[in-house]
Amino acid sequence: MLAPMTAYVCPRCRSRAAADALTWCCPQCRGPWDLAFDAAPVSLPTLASRVNSLWRYAEALPLATTAPEVSLGEGRTPVVPLSDTVSAKLDFLTPTLSFKDRGAVMLAELARRLGPRLVVADSSGNAGTAIAAYTARAGVPCAVYVPEGTSAKKLEQIRAHGARLAVVPGGRDAAARAAQEEAGAPGVLYASHVFNPHFLHGTKTYVYELWEDGGGTLPDTLVVPVGNGTLLLGAALALDELHGHGLIDRRPALVAVQAAAVSPLATAYRAGARELTEPAPAGTTLAEGIAIPRPPRAAQILRAVRDTGGDFVTVTDDQIRAAQADLARRGLYVETTAAACWAAVREAPPRPGTTVLPLCGAGAKTGLAPA
Repeated sequence: MLAPMTAYVCPRCRSRAAADALTWCCPQCRGPWDLAFDAAPVSLPTLASRVNSLWRYAEALPLATTAPEVSLGEGRTPVVPLSDTVSAKLDFLTPTLSFKDRGAVMLAELARRLGPRLVVADSSGNAGTAIAAYTARAGVPCAVYVPEGTSAKKLEQIRAHGARLAVVPGGRDAAARAAQEEAGAPGVLYASHVFNPHFLHGTKTYVYELWEDGGGTLPDTLVVPVGNGTLLLGAALALDELHGHGLIDRRPALVAVQAAAVSPLATAYRAGARELTEPAPAGTTLAEGIAIPRPPRAAQILRAVRDTGGDFVTVTDDQIRAAQADLARRGLYVETTAAACWAAVREAPPRPGTTVLPLCGAGAKTGLAPA
């Protein structure tokens, strides 16, 4: 059912499980899986005649199919300039209005093939709306757990797609624990955008698109918002594949952006740590999508930034608010989490060469940040 030679593998203890199993985490470490999958090189000259969605990069996808049944045309988002050297990739122009569609379509395709009785997800909002939409497309029942305080518009969207919605008292960690409890039941697929590596193989297409649109080249720097790190880790995966196949001669620097109020990874990085030793203290921020106090893939995120010569940048709510307003005046209405990257670029010293950042969630989902 799945691509040949795919299996789940634990990046810490090297435990393995079949990729068609419903085992959602390493039974030894209780951590997230990686996927033992060898992507084949993508042929740039052949792409013009392929399907106009992320499925065009079939050689690089573990669930590749010539006729994807759950696709909604996700991917292939435009890039527009913000300055002479900085451009934005408009990943809010996707079916559910966030970049999470890239990973959600992979998890929904996995669910379509495995046929669980229920798909369970947890989210601060955008991943939940994406999973709800794509499981609806796949015809698989879905339940989504979100923390209290999640945007009302995102809750409305999840319900509209027919998912069972559970609003959990407490923060993001509480929602994850509730989802994982249900995920332990027989016949349940935990469609976690953090624990299931198929999601990362969807988000990596963000970089494949930049590579294609650049005629086989990439910008010097990729600035990415980081909470659980699913876009950054997908980007790192794509960079490794493209470089390993000789399709790029260097990896761009990955610059990770966190909200100053919830920035455990930035703190660990500045201390020279390779693991997250302590979660972030309780805090609130306008950038709810990256307010993750204890990201399960912390070690992988820190390593990816270091390996590319990147950095971490933190931004305040005031800076995020100003960046969101500035983007809106430029015709780009995005949510506060998406504005964090533009805030970082505006505030941090400029890096040499060209830079691309994602605008990864629509402003219609959260509204304009209050003054």
